[in-house]
Amino acid sequence: MIELRSVSKAYGDRGAVRDLSLSFAEGKTTALIGPSGCGKSTILRLVLGLVRPSAGEVSFDGQTVRLETEQGIRRSIGYVVQEGGLFPHLTAGDNVALMARHLGRAETEIQGRIQELLKLVDLTPDVLSRYPTQLSGGQRQRIGLMRALMLQPKALLLDEPLGALDPMVRAGLQTDLKKIFADLGQTVVLVTHDMGEAAYLADQIVLMRDGEIVQQGTLQDFQERPTSGFVTEFLSAQRGMVAL
Repeated sequence: MIELRSVSKAYGDRGAVRDLSLSFAEGKTTALIGPSGCGKSTILRLVLGLVRPSAGEVSFDGQTVRLETEQGIRRSIGYVVQEGGLFPHLTAGDNVALMARHLGRAETEIQGRIQELLKLVDLTPDVLSRYPTQLSGGQRQRIGLMRALMLQPKALLLDEPLGALDPMVRAGLQTDLKKIFADLGQTVVLVTHDMGEAAYLADQIVLMRDGEIVQQGTLQDFQERPTSGFVTEFLSAQRGMVAL
């Protein structure tokens, strides 16, 4: 579904991604994990065409991501960021419906889809009339997920979606996301700092450092067959993982 082939991305003299080749299997969830600045979020932006590679090629569903294809590709991908990335001047319902209305979808179709998504993310209709500041952090994240899924995308990209939530809300949303991913059966790429979260939600974990892949596989692979001292150190630093 998504493939990066020998991709590099530099900002000035700083290499965010270095000669990276990586593919994301259709219908599977992949977690990108690693220290801040390792290139995780840059990969998502490369797939969306928000930034362009300095070298190499990115493709989505058989199409190379470039100027003439990126708009269509973006409409085939749901994108979720911390706190949902909602527009504060729009109600929750208007945030969800924004792109569908922009594309001229019928209002009956939009409202039908919204009702489907409310059930999927376990929200009640009354939240749709509220503004983002009137929602809890968990509600904002669920509305952000609804907006990302509104156009029935082929893939879902999530950039630290639970990072700003308190532990209890975060644990509840992790449980819900796992069920949602299973129900949707979509290709999902999740950026996180939390190995426990990655292991719980993802079929495959990709650990990065300084724009390169250090190791990829399951949590068991990382624990039993670490490829470097950095892998062992990273796992040791993830103390919350022992609760899994």
